[in-house]
Amino acid sequence: MALDFTSIKKIHFVGIKGVAMTALAIFVKEKGIAVTGSDVLDEFPTEQSLARVGISVLSDFTKEHIEKIKPDLVVYTGAHNGKENIEVVTAVAHGIPVMAHGKALGMFMEPYLQVSVAGSHGKTTTSAMIATILYKAGRDPSYAIGCGDIGGLGLPGHFGSGNIFVAEADEYVTDPKHDETPRFLWQHPDILVVTNIDYDHPDAYKSIDEVTSAFLTLTLQQKGSKITIVNIDDPESAPLLTHNKGTVLTFGSSEKATLKITNIRYEKGKTMFTVTRDGTIVSDLTLRIPGVHNVFNAGAAALACRQLGLSWDDIKNGMMAFEGTKRRFEFIGNKKGTLVYDDYAHHPKEIAATITGAREWFSDKRIIVVFQPHTYSRTKALLPDFVKSLALADVVVIPDIYASARETETLGMTAQYLVEEMKKLKADVVYEKDYAHVSTYLNSFIKPTDILIFMGAGDIYMWSKKFVKN
Repeated sequence: MALDFTSIKKIHFVGIKGVAMTALAIFVKEKGIAVTGSDVLDEFPTEQSLARVGISVLSDFTKEHIEKIKPDLVVYTGAHNGKENIEVVTAVAHGIPVMAHGKALGMFMEPYLQVSVAGSHGKTTTSAMIATILYKAGRDPSYAIGCGDIGGLGLPGHFGSGNIFVAEADEYVTDPKHDETPRFLWQHPDILVVTNIDYDHPDAYKSIDEVTSAFLTLTLQQKGSKITIVNIDDPESAPLLTHNKGTVLTFGSSEKATLKITNIRYEKGKTMFTVTRDGTIVSDLTLRIPGVHNVFNAGAAALACRQLGLSWDDIKNGMMAFEGTKRRFEFIGNKKGTLVYDDYAHHPKEIAATITGAREWFSDKRIIVVFQPHTYSRTKALLPDFVKSLALADVVVIPDIYASARETETLGMTAQYLVEEMKKLKADVVYEKDYAHVSTYLNSFIKPTDILIFMGAGDIYMWSKKFVKN
């Protein structure tokens, strides 16, 4: 059932500084609904975006926020205790409707032609590419994309005049303590893009088979044109090619791909490639971000935009305008000649993709990675893969593990243990407890010819700017 927008004049977001919450809050505000929000005092990469649209954030969570604001709807995130958050509890006590973010996003998308971008890796970049291409082509889509900002486009959320809504489709659960429904199952996409399938959330899924099953369920609830766009090179996505009631299109390097990607090449600051269909070259495309993984993200975006009626010239121009998203190999600044980047990579495949992409652009430089492990469960479950992917860097610095608010046990895992395992494969890896120790260590040996990447999904996003400034 769609939301009755005429009766909703004011929405309060509990945990508004989360990237997904910020994007939806901006869409809602641009739609003409009053927005308030609350969150913890910690600094988040979304704060500038919220400030730009005039959304102030109330500090911490109290029942007084709800009693004073008296919103028509409260949207909450699975973090901050989800449905048990004091503001959500207070809203329920006062008869105010409450709704988890995933469900709210799905309901706001309902009236639109839905373009849902799912995948264990790459969904933020791919959805941002699609939104940028559509916007530059004059289609003015609505979108909600989980990042601080979109280079070449602007804010991560937008209420557009067109009939298309582009959004990330996240496989994580709606509310870990209360609702295990995968968040993307609140969406009913006309066009579903699946970048890949991987085992990324061991706290939510017991196996890769469970993850794949969730994606298969999503394909069964598509509407309209029921187009699914799949990475033909990804073995875990193979079930989507046959267990599907709609039209399946593919992208990748395989000869069998609907849209085949070839001739990938690099210049400093540019990644170029060719796309063919039925053996015929249809376009040469250029990206202003590095990495083979982003070439494939771009192939998925291009195929989706073609299904929406855009020309190859539209796609080419839109891709050239796209400058990446915040925290995806984001250039922060220069420190003693060292180029400093910030990246959200927190899964071994993402780490490998980021380091490899940096190597393609900067083959003559030493690559130093400061990686903050995110969650004990992920670090333990994927330990051998973390070791292999981080070993692709020349020098690795590991601070303490950033624990999720959902975790109550360390599972016997420590950053020191990860370092010891890495030392079996690589000599240049050290443990430095926190930012103060990391910065002291970095300042002792970095050179003007280095590339330095701060990497992770915890509070490490604050470290790169601090390091450049000090």
